[in-house]
Amino acid sequence: DAFIKHTNWSPRKARPYIVDNSKELEDRLVSDKVFIGCTATAVGFYGPQGRVLRLAIQDPLLNSKINSFEFNGIKITNLEMETSAIYGLAKLLGHNACSMNAIIANRANGTFSKNPYKPVEELIIYTLDKLAL
Repeated sequence: DAFIKHTNWSPRKARPYIVDNSKELEDRLVSDKVFIGCTATAVGFYGPQGRVLRLAIQDPLLNSKINSFEFNGIKITNLEMETSAIYGLAKLLGHNACSMNAIIANRANGTFSKNPYKPVEELIIYTLDKLAL
């Protein structure tokens, strides 16, 4: 409800919901090399993530509203399309799921990684090493 109020969320849109990650996996993956945050999952690649094509997006300020939202000391640190579906499916099947994200673009300030493959590869190696322990 706090997010809906903060963003002036349209009642015509699907209601936002929260799915927790696996605390067990989070504990295995955490270190001083990673930042723990909250991932928001958009329902699409273009408009829902603030990308403009030929059609105007419904709320051009949504990304800045997401960026400024905080609840109980938790901020949304990432916006993508897959995490909530993966978490929900994992819970339904009795599995553990936790997302690790290599941030290669910051749409809020318009910066993009010059070598996006490097942080992705480093994160894959880091994650596999942590899970192999």
